[in-house]
Amino acid sequence: QVQLVETGGGLVQPGGSLRLSCTASISIPSFNAMGWYRQAPGKQRELVASITTGGSNYADSVKGRFTISKDGAKNTVHLQMNSLKREDTAVYYCNADRRWAGGRVDYWGQGTQVTVSS
Repeated sequence: QVQLVETGGGLVQPGGSLRLSCTASISIPSFNAMGWYRQAPGKQRELVASITTGGSNYADSVKGRFTISKDGAKNTVHLQMNSLKREDTAVYYCNADRRWAGGRVDYWGQGTQVTVSS
């Protein structure tokens, strides 16, 4: 059973920073990609950032403010969030996927709340 455990959410003022971490129960190279999604109240879950062996990808709304990185030795992916805005408030979910010919499986963390408010 693959598990993803997230840490690092919380309350921060606009303009502040937070770092989210996601630790997997298996090694990162076992996955095709890892990433972070978020879901705000009344909205659909959206991709924030993802990382593969080929590089990283960001939603336009977070480019230049968020950075995704990985620590292979600790099976951990980080999301550094700077210059946070009120609209970044959401539950953030870690995601990882494994793929093979004709199939794919996604794994999800439990979610961590990020609230940007003064």
